[in-house]
Amino acid sequence: MKQINSYIDSVFHNQDALLEEVISSIEENGMPSISVSPSSGKLLTMLISISRAKNVLEIGALGGYSGICLARGFDREGKLTSLELEERYAQLAHSNLSKAGFENQVSYMTGAALQSLEKLVEDNKRFDFFFIDADKDNYENYLEYCISLADSGALIVTDNVLAGGSVADQGAKPKRYTELMKKFNETVANHPQLESVIIPIGDGMTISKVKK
Repeated sequence: MKQINSYIDSVFHNQDALLEEVISSIEENGMPSISVSPSSGKLLTMLISISRAKNVLEIGALGGYSGICLARGFDREGKLTSLELEERYAQLAHSNLSKAGFENQVSYMTGAALQSLEKLVEDNKRFDFFFIDADKDNYENYLEYCISLADSGALIVTDNVLAGGSVADQGAKPKRYTELMKKFNETVANHPQLESVIIPIGDGMTISKVKK
């Protein structure tokens, strides 16, 4: 899996000084190096562009790498709402999104994501694209909130669903969240309101279309 992704990145990813600067800022601030892979980021940009999404919700901002990739896909009418537990992470993400030219198209809600999601539901907010890349223990909870906030036909993209390949390869070193991802993948595959598939890029992404 690692070799395949290295090949994909080497062939399809061009040098991107801005995103490389984001990666450096994450490292300099002592934050975990868990941003999406370059090709995963490119896929996010393409999915936003193809779906013509206008209202995007991101769960897990980190330093803004995925946020920039998402924002690059929409036009000047597009808006990104990003949920982040850590205030300092959100501040760095906002700084990086501003450098990328999206200062007026992004907003952050800090604190526990489940509380932020509950507020969005109470405020009757609606989104046409979701990206889940946060604590794996709450993936199923996040999924249900996204469905409740989704316009008909909205896309929900979820990262890390292959857990380094360990969900399928018994020879792969299991991760802490391997069993969680196995259960989550089964939930997504059999959910009556979703049409889904896994794309084996990066650490695996599930792409789901909401049926309402």
